[in-house]
Amino acid sequence: MRPTIRLTDCTADTLGSLGNPAQAGGVALRVECGDVTVPTDPTRRGHGVTRIGVTVTSATDAPRDRPPLLVVGDSGTDPSARHGTLLATQVSAAVLGGYQVIGLDRRGSGSDLLDCSPEDARLGILDGDPAAPGAALDQVLAAVLEDARSVVQDCYLTEPDTLTTYSTAGTAADVEQIREDLGVDRLSAIGIGDGATALTLWASAHPTSVGRLVLDGPPDPAAAEPDVTETRAAAAEQSFDAFAAACTASGTCPLGADPRATVTDLLQTLRTRPLPAADGRRLTAGVTVTALVATLGEPRSWPALTTALADAGRGAPEGTLALLDSVLGREGRFDSALATACNDTNRRLTPPDVAGLVTRWSGAYPLFGAPLATRLLACAPWPAGAGLPSPGPVPGAPPMLVLGAAHDPRVGADSVRRAAGALTTARLVTWQGTGTGSYPRTPCVTGVVDRMLVQGEMPRADTVCPP
Repeated sequence: MRPTIRLTDCTADTLGSLGNPAQAGGVALRVECGDVTVPTDPTRRGHGVTRIGVTVTSATDAPRDRPPLLVVGDSGTDPSARHGTLLATQVSAAVLGGYQVIGLDRRGSGSDLLDCSPEDARLGILDGDPAAPGAALDQVLAAVLEDARSVVQDCYLTEPDTLTTYSTAGTAADVEQIREDLGVDRLSAIGIGDGATALTLWASAHPTSVGRLVLDGPPDPAAAEPDVTETRAAAAEQSFDAFAAACTASGTCPLGADPRATVTDLLQTLRTRPLPAADGRRLTAGVTVTALVATLGEPRSWPALTTALADAGRGAPEGTLALLDSVLGREGRFDSALATACNDTNRRLTPPDVAGLVTRWSGAYPLFGAPLATRLLACAPWPAGAGLPSPGPVPGAPPMLVLGAAHDPRVGADSVRRAAGALTTARLVTWQGTGTGSYPRTPCVTGVVDRMLVQGEMPRADTVCPP
């Protein structure tokens, strides 16, 4: 690795922050942390630089020249550098034997944390609730729009020259920068969610720099708002049903025989009587829906989600509020996720547009339709830019592996299928399970991906993996 990336050992701190997970193959790990310098605006080089975080995770005894495997996470989940280290604790010994895992933060997260919006405005956007008793829809939407204006105003005051650079296209440019910094001709990588979209954009711009790519849960790049959010609402409903089925199948589900009814009743109660916590926070219906969206994509967190919801039903909000730390906490991702979402689309919806969506989606997607429709107004005051460019079919790149889960609350299975179908060299692996990111959740998925990453062996046809 080139000396342009200065690294320091951070093994104890990083693994400790992840709960000291044991590496799946029993391999001792070394974690090093640093950052890379990228142009603040990739479209206007020479207008300043930004430093974004990077981690390098490898076997303790691995040579320093082992090839890099880059990990780029979704803008709505944990910072990529952290995600890269977590993934390194889960992959097989064969992958660690062939690579060192590089986690690259998305702009606005980790050490480059974007934290500019007023807390009350964030909560106002999340709490905009058309289903609240006695609420007039036009007044609810007007209040959300006003909160959205407050976010844009405050963020532009503190980030006047950089706010529009938090985008998936910006991440694609960062990938090429780190490839150059790593000093490799071809870079292999795993992208999750819109991190996979970033890798596709990078591959389209630099096909001869592409090594072995795994695109895990990429959304359909041709989709536009409000279709993107409707797909997400439908996917979240399906993921909730999978969560509820897993709970009831245990035989001792704290949410009772019908978890959907239990959660629906909880939300209705919170609409009139939010639960106060000792630290001054309040558990509202909107905040609870946000906790659901943030947690459904990780089945390992379902037991904690189940307990938190059951406790909230008994008047104890602390567990559900704790699930929101990654979104609204001191290092939360609300601002960076919002900036990326708004910069990735040039469509701006008006309150009448959203009112129609609320009416239609309330019946079709009873838990998530109305809240997610209302939140589309968060981008309404945002200056419309170029939006997300189309990567096209990327014909000059090597074969790419596309992974999709049957139930991913971030993106629907049909959307992943369309994303794979648009790529000339792609093979699709569909996991019949629930989660954001399919690798390395099951032996079937792990086997297909490992053969591609380690041996360069692609499946001969699209593959379906059991739950």
